[in-house]
Formats: sequence, structure tokens, C-alpha cells
Amino acid sequence: MARTPRYAREVAVVAFAQSDHRRRTDELSEVEMVMPVLHQVLARTGLKAGEIGFTCSGSSDYLAGRAFSFTMTLDGVGAWPPISESHVEMDGAWALYEAWVKIQTGEADTALVYAYGKSSPGPVRDVLTRQLDPYYLAPLWPDSVALAALQAQALIDAGETDEPALAAIGARSRASARTGNPHAQLTGAVPQGDYQVRPLRTGDCPPIGDGAAAVVLAAGDTARRLCERPAWITGIDHRIEAHALGLRDLTDSPSTRIAAEHAGLFEAPVDTAELHAPFSSQEVVLRKALGLDEGVAVNRSGGALAANPVMAAGLIRIGEAAARIHRRESDRAVAHATSGPCLQQNLVAVLEGDRA
Repeated sequence: MARTPRYAREVAVVAFAQSDHRRRTDELSEVEMVMPVLHQVLARTGLKAGEIGFTCSGSSDYLAGRAFSFTMTLDGVGAWPPISESHVEMDGAWALYEAWVKIQTGEADTALVYAYGKSSPGPVRDVLTRQLDPYYLAPLWPDSVALAALQAQALIDAGETDEPALAAIGARSRASARTGNPHAQLTGAVPQGDYQVRPLRTGDCPPIGDGAAAVVLAAGDTARRLCERPAWITGIDHRIEAHALGLRDLTDSPSTRIAAEHAGLFEAPVDTAELHAPFSSQEVVLRKALGLDEGVAVNRSGGALAANPVMAAGLIRIGEAAARIHRRESDRAVAHATSGPCLQQNLVAVLEGDRA
């Protein structure tokens, strides 16, 4: 079935690789964690580092605890001879967006996108409070779990879910990871555990861990040469909610819905969805915003409830969706990435494979 051109150039994900996601990687630096992933993703295309037209990374100096930490990982990329390189202080999904724009402008035909995060060295729940409004919210130190619990309680109060339904989302996600994701940090039966912040229990929350991921993008005939079945990005868009939580309806995600509309999600059915929902309650919000019915396979990789390397988990959602298209397990998929508290910033990508 022919795809309707939406953009000036066809761009596809042609390769995806990720590390094993672990609770701690004390023995590895960021460079040592990233380098094997970069080697794997390039090997899957047959490209050498010097043949990549543009390189973009996503990470956070707050996690690393030092400024310009991303410059260290360039040792893993191989920055000599000089490369065309950029960085976003965001999840790697936004680095992919920048690389996609670079290819759309014709300044590159190929791009390497990678992201990584080591959450183990410090208290990540405290670190993430630094992204809050500095005058009214940050001084109160409401961490990411507490804010997600407010969202979960709002959903329960609105009658859109309950605690057993939330527990079922976590159980399903980790069961899927056991059979479909050898890189996951948590798989199989995981105790629901005690309340972290009511109504969220341990099983409703993402694991804390370290990991990295990378994808290669390519345009047009280059993509067809590098990959037997490219995962074409037929639509991509990202939007943001109001920064102040009090101005938002936490039971809905209009930014996700608008991004999906602009990406063309609602023009045809999808068979696969990879949703960046670090908390079980957030899958409820995203399913509604994206109009996903029960026939859509959601987070067959286990999603962020099985492995949540901060700054890489969103890029992994795009990579997992693309990999299923590569393996002919999907024809049309939607991938979602988020950043910020309670689904504040959202990116939606629609990927399709050529059909005979």
C-alpha cells in the first residue's frame, strides 16, 4: 500500500540498538556504557562513523552532575576526523527530531542519534525536582512520584481507572518484557509492593537504572540500501503543556493529541504502540489521547515500567516500534516520548513499513 508523502524527504529508522538496562553500572563510565551500543547500531547498517552525515545526542547534565557532560561521550562516537554534531538536554527522542529536521533540510542523508542516562549515582527523584517551577513548586520538593500520584488520584476520582486496573498495567508490561525484551531491567512477576505515594505502589512506578540506546536515520534510497524494510517516519510532532500543574487537567493530554493529529496518526489504524508511560496511570492518559483501542498491542517491549533509563527511554520507544517494522511484526506503529512531570512535553512519531 502506498504511503502518502507528508514531508519533502522520506526518512526512516534503519537500525536500532540498546544496552542491557541495569540497576547500577558503577564499573562503567558513560563512554563505556555508550560505546558498545554505537558499535552495534553502526554494524547493523554496515556504515562507518565517517560515513554518518550528522550526529545528535540526548542526555542530562543534572544526572551526570557536571556541566557539558555530553562532550565526554564523543570519545565513544569518534570525533576525529571532525564530525557534524549536536546535543539536546532532553530525552533522545528530541535528538531524533533534530536529526530528522537536519535530513529534511538536505544537509545530511544519514544521522546517528544516541541517548544515555545513569540514574544510579544519585537520588533521581530529588534530581528531577530541578525541572519544576523555581518559585512555587521546586521549594516544596514534590518529586516525580508524588506528582504522578496526584495524576493517578485525579484519574481515580474521575472514574477512569482504579488501583487494580493500574496494577494490571504494570503486570502486563513486565510480562511482555519477559518474552519480548532481553534488555529489560524488570521482567515477569514483580510484587506490587507498598505505597510509594498513594495511590501508586512500587509496581506502578518505573525502575531506577542505567542504560543507553542509539538509532540510525537515513533518507530515501539510502535507507532502502541500508535496511531490508525501513521504518519510515511518516509523521512526527511534539508539543508542550503549561508549565504550572494547576493550569492543567491531569486526566488528559491535549499536547499528545495535537502532536498525534499533526503526525497523521488518526488517518489510518495502527497495530503497535510504544508509549513512554513511566507510571501505570500515565498509560491510561496516553491511550485516551491517542485513541488506542484494545486491538492495538501496547508496549510489547514492557515499556518504561520494565526499563526506564532517564533520557533514553523515549528514544527506545521509537527504536522498539521501528524494530518491529524491521522484523515484519508491524506495518504501522505509533511511538510516544515524554519529558517533564505528569506528561508535560510529548512527542509522537508514526512509523510505517513498505507493504508488498
